[in-house]
Amino acid sequence: MSAALNLSPPEHQHSASIDQAAQWLATTPPRQRPAPLVPAMREMFNLTAIECCEAIRQSHLIRARAA
Repeated sequence: MSAALNLSPPEHQHSASIDQAAQWLATTPPRQRPAPLVPAMREMFNLTAIECCEAIRQSHLIRARAA
């Protein structure tokens, strides 16, 4: 039989790039962020659009925990 397969969808996999993007977003004031944000994050952190959405979600959690 073949080796175990990773059957989790790509959008549920976690990466260090998402963590870095989330931390950057949580600590960068809105006026200092590039616009449009998602294309900039895709280029800066080499993420997909779905990964950018996950980083944005995580950044909200980081900021909420800090409050």
